[in-house]
Parts: sequence; C-alpha cells; structure tokens
Amino acid sequence: MRVGVVDVGSNTVRLVVADADGQVPLPVHTAKRRLRLAEHVDSEGRIAEEPVRALVAAVREVQEEARRWGVVEPFAFATSIVRDAPNRAEVLEAVESGAGVRLRTLSGEAEAELTFLAARRWMGWRAGPLVLFDIGGGSLEVAFGRSRLPDYAASLPLGARRLTRDLFDGQDPPREEHLKAVRRQVRHQLRDVAARIRWEMPHTAVATSRTFQQLARLCGAAPGRYGPFVERQLDRRALSEALKELARLPAERRAQLPGISAARAEQCVAGAVVAHTAMKLTGTETVTVCPWALREGILLRYIEDGDADWWAREHVETGDGARGGGPAALRFAAATCPN
Repeated sequence: MRVGVVDVGSNTVRLVVADADGQVPLPVHTAKRRLRLAEHVDSEGRIAEEPVRALVAAVREVQEEARRWGVVEPFAFATSIVRDAPNRAEVLEAVESGAGVRLRTLSGEAEAELTFLAARRWMGWRAGPLVLFDIGGGSLEVAFGRSRLPDYAASLPLGARRLTRDLFDGQDPPREEHLKAVRRQVRHQLRDVAARIRWEMPHTAVATSRTFQQLARLCGAAPGRYGPFVERQLDRRALSEALKELARLPAERRAQLPGISAARAEQCVAGAVVAHTAMKLTGTETVTVCPWALREGILLRYIEDGDADWWAREHVETGDGARGGGPAALRFAAATCPN
C-alpha cells in the first residue's frame, strides 16, 4: 500500500510518496514546489491573498501528482507559517475549497513528538536517552525521551525566519547588536527546557531540519549527493567559527558557501545563532544530523499503529483555533505547569 505526505512549510510545498507495506516507509517519489511563503507575510504574520492563491495551486498540483502515484488522500499538513498566521482559518478554507484538500496544522508539540519518533527509528535503540532539536522557519522544537515517543516536547517561537524578520531590522549582514538580541531571546525562551535536558544528561543528541543540514555541510559534513546513510555531525566549536563567517557576509555571498542555499541565505545567520545557543545551553557538544524528520514521523505513526483515523483524531489544530495535543504535549504541560 502506498501513502503520501504533503508538507506546507515556510519555503516549499513538498510531497513524499512511500510504500507502507513493511515497518519502514520506503520512498518511491518526492516532489516540491517552491513558494517562499515566509517572504509574503506582513508584520503580524498574515499571509497575503496572492501567496494564498499560489499555495492553493501548488497543493492542487501535488495532490494530482500523489494520485498518479497511487495515493488518493495524502496526509496534508502545514507548519508554523500557516499555524501562526492570524488568517489561518481563511488560508485553510481556501486550500480546501480550491484544491479539495483538508490541510491541517499540527501543534508545535505534536510536530516535536512525531519528529522524535522519526529520529528514534533512524538512530535505533543504541542511541539511548535522546534529545532532539529541529529549527524551522517559525519555531524551534525540542524533545527528550528514552523510548519510542518523547517524555516531553516543547515548541518555542525561535524559528530562523521569524527571528530574522523580528530582530534583524532589515540589516544584511546583521550588526552585533542584532546577534546579541537573538541570543538573548533564545536564552530566555529555552532556559527551562535547557535546564531539564542538562539534568537528564541524554546519551545522544540529534538534529533535523534543513537549517541543521546546511550548517553541518558548511562545517564539513558530506554533501547530500552522498546519500542519507553517510553519518553527518555538527560540532559546536566548528559551528561557532562558521557563525562568525556567516555574520560578516551579506546574503548573496552566504549563498555561495558550501551547503547554504539561496532560499535560506537570509535566515541562516539567525538559524546558526539558535543552533549554537541551544547546543551551548543544553551542554551539547555534537549533534548527529538525522535525514528523517516530521514527514517520516507521520508515515511511521501510521505504519506502526495501523490506525488511519489517528490523523483526524489527534495532534491536530483545527482552523477555528482549537488545539489538539498528543501524549508528549500533555506530559510537557504537566511537567512545566505548577501544581
């Protein structure tokens, strides 16, 4: 049987089609449409009408492509670019009416939980107690656990695109005061979670997301053309040196560096500051970059639980603003709320 995932992110709409007959989602087809939605939001995060029309067209195209590959109804979701938009309900309604796809928005904690599941399956049980970092355009997800799912998960408004927009004041390259502002924001937002991770002393640290992949490549990791089975790591000291270089170059020159794409050149400085500060706060010297992330986590959840209805029942924020939280979200809430 074939299943598919449609992922609407800050920069692209991605489709993954996989065979789900065994215990591993084996990809058979991938596609993407580059939209750069994050470049078309106002100061409050509202997505303009023209980008919404482009989003509808892109989702319609990948939905038709999924059907050609044998997937009738893919799991379709949007990350923080849509989840945090003040006009989220209108965006979701436009996609459903214009493309015939019910696009869902996962809570940040649910994203962390599913990404942790993917990282756990990729790394295996030998990884032991595991901490996960994932830097997106709008948020930073952190999760920790000893088993299949995390013991707790957190989603913080520390995405690379968000911080670039809010704290760099349009300066390229950013000034030192802007870098300090990002560091302060990360320290403030991540303080309690970082203290918990240091106390847990995880055996393995894993990072997902394009931000970490590109930073690892910049710091000497193997390029993507070598395939997913080459181990890639990112060392905090190497990242510190790379950050100095990134911060002194304008975006057009950053895009010429190894691993840094033109689409992410503007936000990669803030992403590097978040990554370095998060690693420092949690006492993490090295992270292993995992090729599996949220999309694979969704597929694994479906394959392992054998329950097609979970997508409609759990982990989902509906367009009216109601939030759904999985076990990790509930555990995190219990761990951080006073009695």
